[in-house]
This record gives sequence, C-alpha cells and structure tokens, in this order.
Amino acid sequence: MATLSELTLYPIKSCAGMALRAATLTSFGLMTEQIYDREWMVVDADGQFLTQREHPKMALVVPRLKADTLELRAPGMLRLEIPLGLPDPESAATLDVTVFEHRLKAYDCDALTAAWFSNYLGVPCRLVRFHPDARRLANPKWTGGVEAPTLFSDGYPVLVIGAESLRDLNGKLVAAGRDALPMNRFRPNIVLDGIEAFEEDYVDTFTIGEAVLKPVKPCPRCPMPSIDQERGEFGPDPLDILQSYRSKPEVDGAVCFGMNNILLAGDGQRVQVGQQVAVTLAF
Repeated sequence: MATLSELTLYPIKSCAGMALRAATLTSFGLMTEQIYDREWMVVDADGQFLTQREHPKMALVVPRLKADTLELRAPGMLRLEIPLGLPDPESAATLDVTVFEHRLKAYDCDALTAAWFSNYLGVPCRLVRFHPDARRLANPKWTGGVEAPTLFSDGYPVLVIGAESLRDLNGKLVAAGRDALPMNRFRPNIVLDGIEAFEEDYVDTFTIGEAVLKPVKPCPRCPMPSIDQERGEFGPDPLDILQSYRSKPEVDGAVCFGMNNILLAGDGQRVQVGQQVAVTLAF
C-alpha cells in the first residue's frame, strides 16, 4: 500500500498552490470549499493564457481561502480578495480565452482584479474564471476514448508524483554537486509515499477509498521546474540531469516527471493526507 503524503490545489493556473490536509476528488480534479483546481487563469489582451514560463513571478501570487473570498497576496502588492460565489450568468461579462488548442468562454473578473495582475506582472492582463457552459476534455488519444473533463490545467485533471521519484532525482543532483529541489518545482496535485522511484509510470490504477485514478500520460516537463517557487526566479535547472534518464519515446522523447491521471470512478470521494492508496500495476 502507498500513502497519500501531499495534496495541493492550484486555484489560479501557474500561481502558487494551497497545501491541503483533505480535499474532494472530482472528474475535474481536486476541489475544496467548492473551489476547483485551476478554476482561474490569467490571460493577456488577446485571451491567451499566461504562465510562469514567461512570468516566473506568478509563483509568488499566493492564494488563501477565506469565508467567502479567495485572498491573493504578492510582493509589493496590497492584498486582493476575489468573491468565491459564481457571478450571475445573465449579466456577467465573459471573454473568449485560449488554452493551447482550446478556445473557451470564461467569466471576466472585474477591472480592479485586472489592474492588480497587470501592475504586478507589468503587462496588460486579466483574470478569468472557468465558465460552467465551457467544455474542455483531455486528449482522447491518451484517455483511451474516455471523456475526461478538465478546467484550465495544461491538459489533464490530476498530476501524481511518487516521493521516491524526487528522492532519486535529488540523489543525482547532489552527486553532481548541485542542490536538492523541493517537490513544488514539479507542481503535483497528489504525492505518494511507499512506491518505488518512477513506479507511477507503470501503474494501471490508484484506488483511494472509492475513487479510482488512472494514469494516462507521462507529464512532459517544460522550463517550469527550473523556477524557484519561493523566489519567483529562474534557478538551477534539473532538466539536463533528467534528460539523461527520463526521456520518453512515447511522447517524442520529451523529458517526463510524474503521471497525468483521469478519474474513472468515485467522483466526490473525500481524500486526505495519510490515507492509504492501493496501487495496481499495468503488468
């Protein structure tokens, strides 16, 4: 049996996550207090999504749930509070936004919020929220035809990484005279203890209570693991070490770390840190 050792929900795509003791697993990803993983996103004037890849200081936008707002803090900025309640669909402003190949309708947050993000990032931008009428599915090539919804994630609702995989990488980094890295460089939703390094690559299903997660695609790594999440700056890049042993031919030789998952069963299952996870291998 594996053990669920970390849960992290990212309310705003590419901003800091919230470490949780418990959360609800849904087909859209983790949810807490009716807030979903990557439910919000920052976009430019054309509706194109922005990430730490271009704006590493997004890592320092720290969310915190309050009674009825999402509070945001960032260096040099007054705190910002975003209402958690969904706007009236009859009167709320919307924008067409782009996430990779998907063009979607989204709620447009207010001008004050847009000014806050624009001032902080130094570029004109807005915060948007996933619209209930929008529909975005993970790539059926990888899901085996299963219709797996996701919000503003890069492509899949849940990213799982084994803690031993990071220990393996850190052993190689230290052996090369470099600093070990924290797990937040790789921004997983779920971290598991008690499985071998990179065993997540070979799992058929993870069962947590009544919930069944299925790994469907190795997670190709962009430059984001090179961004220090505590400083919002590009720091030591582990991709050269990972390139030496984590290139995956099934994703055209991309360097991979962690597995993207979809939910097969148990929508609405409550999960918590310390919970046991049954692991069924794919062979």
